[in-house]
Amino acid sequence: METRVFGKYRDVDEPAAPVVSWADAWEFVVGEVERPAAGRRRRPVLGPRAFRVPQRRGEQCVNAPCAFFPQQPSSPGSPELRLYEDVDGRTLLCSVDEPVKAGGERHFAVRDGQGRAIGTIRRIAPLKYALAPVWRIDQPGHAEIVSSGEWANGGPKEMFQRGAGKLVQGFFQGVADLGADGDQASDASRVLQWTADGEPVLASDGRGRFLVRAPWLDRRLVFAYALVRDR
Repeated sequence: METRVFGKYRDVDEPAAPVVSWADAWEFVVGEVERPAAGRRRRPVLGPRAFRVPQRRGEQCVNAPCAFFPQQPSSPGSPELRLYEDVDGRTLLCSVDEPVKAGGERHFAVRDGQGRAIGTIRRIAPLKYALAPVWRIDQPGHAEIVSSGEWANGGPKEMFQRGAGKLVQGFFQGVADLGADGDQASDASRVLQWTADGEPVLASDGRGRFLVRAPWLDRRLVFAYALVRDR
């Protein structure tokens, strides 16, 4: 027997995926797919829009939520830059201030659930060879976190570390196999490598998939980047 949930179906004896700790997440995706269509499940099970941690439980694939988007739609053209620890929006996890312009940059201050500043996301306008803006993440107590950026033909080849790119591509394909939202394959040129003093810190792609590579990275700053990158 099946029951309808968030527009799709779930077996009545199949519980909702439990919320996992956002602070301990090493890999996550943005989306609504809780359980992909696989085996005897003909339809994917959808849940609320959230940052989700791909997991395998035996032969079952589950994308467990760790941070929730507001469930009530915001006004058109003005998305609410907040995330919550619970689906009902009772416990604020983090929020992002409106951007402040500084030269050719836009600075987004990130705050915790109590309103304390925990870091800054910086968007830098594209340069001559860049196809997209360059991003920086400032986390107090650590070196500046720098994204590789995406470069046009003839740009600096060293900006994309091909060896690391192949490594994280395996992760992104694994996420796709677990039923994450988006295409089943990710073009390597779309992967951003993030480093701090040359140390690998983070990898991300244009499908809302993230792989944390440094244990000290505050996941809320990654969440904040995902909230503002298309603004």
